Amino acid sequence: MNNNSIVTNIIVSGVGGQGSILTSHLLAEAALIEGHEVKLAETFGAATRGGSVYAHVRVGEVWAPMMREDEADAVISLEPLEGLRVGLKFLKPGGSAIINTHPWYPVDVTVGRAKYPSISTIIDAFRKINANIHCIDATSLALEAGDSRAVNSVVLGGLIALDILPITRESIFTAMSEKWKEKLVRINEKAFDLGFDYIKSII
Repeated sequence: MNNNSIVTNIIVSGVGGQGSILTSHLLAEAALIEGHEVKLAETFGAATRGGSVYAHVRVGEVWAPMMREDEADAVISLEPLEGLRVGLKFLKPGGSAIINTHPWYPVDVTVGRAKYPSISTIIDAFRKINANIHCIDATSLALEAGDSRAVNSVVLGGLIALDILPITRESIFTAMSEKWKEKLVRINEKAFDLGFDYIKSII
């Protein structure tokens, strides 16, 4: 079978400064290492840090870099509310969502002008669209790996654990080694494995 005959659509979301765009690039580069076609499109919010950010990663033979609504096979998010926002728009019925349970509160919430929904409310909203929702405290696992900034690698490990992409752990690690120095690679590899193992344990 042609490597590109099956298309898998992934949305990576978060807020500016969390590393969601870097995560999408790692995913795309790992797909290229495996010999797959891949297209990538990024959407940035108004603020570089703290604004809504998400990326389309399309693995397989597709013409457009951005998917249509209700076409994503999976949404992975470094921030729970941002995950819900893009999930409601792009996740297909029966698709999977991996959500970091640690929120990044916007300014309106921190100053008391708005209320942030509970994680249980976010989970219920995903279930209403027939999503397979998997919650993970990626922030705590990143700290366990040695760096709170490795949240993106934790969530990426969770995605690979779902086994819906033709991408291996080894290709992800190769992509990491091309971006970072050895110490940072080791931390992110550990973070990836913690996320992978956690999601495997709950599915």
